[in-house]
Amino acid sequence: MERKGFIGGSDAVKIMNGNWYELWQIKTGRVEPEDLSHKLAVQMGILSEDMNLGWFEREYSKKILEKQDKYTRTHNGVPYVGTLDAILEDTNDIVEAKHTFAHNTLDKVCDYYMAQMQLYLWLSNMDGAYMSVFFGNNRWECAYVKKHDPYISVVLDACTDFWAHVESDDEPIGHDQPIASPKNLVPVDDMIKRDASSDNHFTYLAQEYIEFEPAAKSFESAKKDLKAIVADNEREVYSDLLTIRRDKRGALRISKRSK
Repeated sequence: MERKGFIGGSDAVKIMNGNWYELWQIKTGRVEPEDLSHKLAVQMGILSEDMNLGWFEREYSKKILEKQDKYTRTHNGVPYVGTLDAILEDTNDIVEAKHTFAHNTLDKVCDYYMAQMQLYLWLSNMDGAYMSVFFGNNRWECAYVKKHDPYISVVLDACTDFWAHVESDDEPIGHDQPIASPKNLVPVDDMIKRDASSDNHFTYLAQEYIEFEPAAKSFESAKKDLKAIVADNEREVYSDLLTIRRDKRGALRISKRSK
């Protein structure tokens, strides 16, 4: 597939993830795009797309109106092209169908493809995207991602900066890190993420949790083993340190002995 002359959804993902140099080489014709015809994961995703969309229709009781609609738009001199997997009938939403490995998570898939989804929502002027995902061959999950203008603005600004390097034929040195963005604030199933790194109370509690977790595990293990020592016909087992009593319902209660 011809990848020069525009920025597409997968390109936006690369740009936001800091993979500028490799993409710049492709867009300036220095290297050819990777041949994906023999890449199993990619071909499985292509072949399973219709099944994925059909599964989505059944599970959500929604009808797909169009498939593989292409949208084009130019913004700040940058040409964009996006091919949507599907558009839903009687809504202002789209569907993106993905196939990933069995142990991946829906949250990670949405996070990785966020730039692509938001670019497509901007191109098509839609309200939201359903991310419909097959995990291996035994699990399907789906999430609804709302259009988020602040995040879209960051994506478009990054694409504009990248395209300037393409037009000037100037190497994009120093663009090898993910771009800071309000991605955590994009609602996924009406829920957002929050970075609590600067929350002192959260940090204090997190440190306590990490510090005392081994002791808590040891405590629970000792409690379980102590109760296992009590025979079925014993109503009480005790020592100088503690007592284990069986109540009328048969439950075992552990108490420390007074000194």
